[in-house]
Amino acid sequence: MHLIRRFGFALAMVFVVIAGSTAVSSAASSPGDTHVYVNDNTAGVNTVAGFTRHSDGTLTPLPGSPFAAGGAGAGKLIGSQGALQATADGRYLLVADAGSNQISVLRILPGGSLLQAQGSPVWSGGLTPISIAVHGGLVYVANEGNGSSGSNYSGFTINAGGHLSPIAGSTVALPATANPGDILFNSTGTNLAGIEVGTTDPSTFRIDSFTVGSDGLLTAAPGSPFAAQAAGPFGSEFSPTNPSRLYVSNAHGGSGNGSVSAFNVAANGGLSSIGGSPYADSQTAPCWVEITHDGRWLFTVNTGSTTISSYTIQADGSLQLLGSTGFSSGTGIRPFDARLDPTGSTLYVVDGALNAVSAFAVTGGALSELPSSPFHLPAGATPFGIVAV
Repeated sequence: MHLIRRFGFALAMVFVVIAGSTAVSSAASSPGDTHVYVNDNTAGVNTVAGFTRHSDGTLTPLPGSPFAAGGAGAGKLIGSQGALQATADGRYLLVADAGSNQISVLRILPGGSLLQAQGSPVWSGGLTPISIAVHGGLVYVANEGNGSSGSNYSGFTINAGGHLSPIAGSTVALPATANPGDILFNSTGTNLAGIEVGTTDPSTFRIDSFTVGSDGLLTAAPGSPFAAQAAGPFGSEFSPTNPSRLYVSNAHGGSGNGSVSAFNVAANGGLSSIGGSPYADSQTAPCWVEITHDGRWLFTVNTGSTTISSYTIQADGSLQLLGSTGFSSGTGIRPFDARLDPTGSTLYVVDGALNAVSAFAVTGGALSELPSSPFHLPAGATPFGIVAV
C-alpha cells in the first residue's frame, strides 16, 4: 500500500480493484433513523455524501446526495482524522475543503439533507485544512500547509446561525515538517491536542498539547510539543468518559509493528505515559482511532493490514489487545477514518481506494461486518472524514 502520499514514503501493497458492485437505491428517513455523512473531497466543488442509517446499521443514500459543500476538494486521497465534524447539537456539519483552503458549514435539515449556512465557506486560516475540532461554540482547524508555509492550528467561533468567525491571535504556527494528522478537544473542552505525523525524521514525531482559555485561546502545556512514543503518530481520541486520557495511534513503525499510545493528561496539558505504553497491535499502519461511547473499548484502523484492531481499555487506562478483524472486501482497500453511530452499535469506516463505507456491528469489543457492506460513495469521491449523527 502506498501509505499516505504526503508523508513521503510508502509501504508496498497491491491494490485489489473491486468492480461490479451493487447499486444502492435512495431512501427517505423514517422516525428513529439517524444519518451518516462523508467528506467526498471531490475536485472542484467539494461534496458531502449523505446516508440514512437504519436500525440494522445499513445505509441508503439520502435524496439529493451528494450535497455541495461550498469550497473545493483536493481530488486525491488525503490521510487525516476528523476532516468532517458535527456540532454537538446535531445542527451543523463542518467540512474541510482541502482544495481551496476553506471550511464549509452545512446545516442539517429535517430528514438529513444539507444546506450551506450563510457566510460559508470561510478561509481556514492556513493552507490545506485536513482536520477540525469542535466543542460548543469553539472550533479549531489543523492546516497541513504546502511544505514550506501555511501549516498551523487556527481558531474560530461558531454562532447559532452556523457562521464561523476567526479568533484574533489564535493561530499557532507549526514547522513545515509537522504534517498534522489530527486535532481534537477533550470532552470538557479544557484541553486540545494536535498530532504531528512528521516525516522520516524521528524528531518530527510530536504531540502538541494545550489548555483552552475562556477566550478560546490556547496555552501550550509545559514541555509541549511532546515526543511521540513511536514513529508516525497519526489518529487520536480522548476517552469520552475520562477527559484526562488521550490515545494516539502510531502508524509508521513498519510491517507488523503498529501500536497505540496511552497518556494521562494533566490539568495543565502535560502528558505522561500510562502503564507499558505504547501497546502493540502486531498490524501495519494503525492510523485512525475510535473509542466506544462508554469508554470501555478502543478500535484502531490498520490501513496497511486492512484490519481493525480491538482493545479493552482497563480501569487504569492501559490497553489490552483483543485481536484484529479483516474486511470482507479484502486487502488493499485503504481503510481510513472511522466513526461509531450515536447508539454505539455500528462502526463505519471510509474505504479510500474502494470509494465506499464499510459497516461493522459492534458487540463490546467484537466486530462483525454487515452482510450488505460496503456501501458505495458517489463517483469522483476521494473521501476523508466521516460522521454519524
